[in-house]
Amino acid sequence: MYVAEQSPNRSIQDDELDVLVEKTIEDSGAYKAKRILVIPPDITRLHSRAGKITDLLVAKLGRRVAAIMPALGTHSQMTEAEIAYMYPGSPQALFRVHDWRRDVAELGRIPESRVAEISGGKVQYSYPVQANRLLSSGEVDFIFSVGQVVPHEVVGMANHAKNIFVGTGGKEAIDRSHY
Repeated sequence: MYVAEQSPNRSIQDDELDVLVEKTIEDSGAYKAKRILVIPPDITRLHSRAGKITDLLVAKLGRRVAAIMPALGTHSQMTEAEIAYMYPGSPQALFRVHDWRRDVAELGRIPESRVAEISGGKVQYSYPVQANRLLSSGEVDFIFSVGQVVPHEVVGMANHAKNIFVGTGGKEAIDRSHY
């Protein structure tokens, strides 16, 4: 589920953003969820407005939001001051830190032959599909991945699936995606 609003000549205003977030919640069925995990980018994507979007989700979904886990990948965890600055409307108590060394589950592997095919033969290894254990533990029943899909200097595109499989991934997945 995503919202695609794009134009090089305009910005999405706050009132429009509020409507888009509300529509996304309604269309996705999130109001029926009991325990929602929100995965926004970390402070390195401060200007993406993901903080504002996350705050809107928290305001609209209330107690349904069980946790907010910034997609850190191997970045340093956000400080309390950074969280307060980027997410001023979200309680600090909701924030969970992704530990890419110890808190990861392998959900499967993409075979070496498929990776070679996708990469045009540039790499020859299987790829681990890894994510933070919270995503597959059954503790949450709905996940919002928040952020702009924009060019990324290493892996092609930031956010979207990168929020999940690199932002909450483990060392092997992160290293292999940044070859």
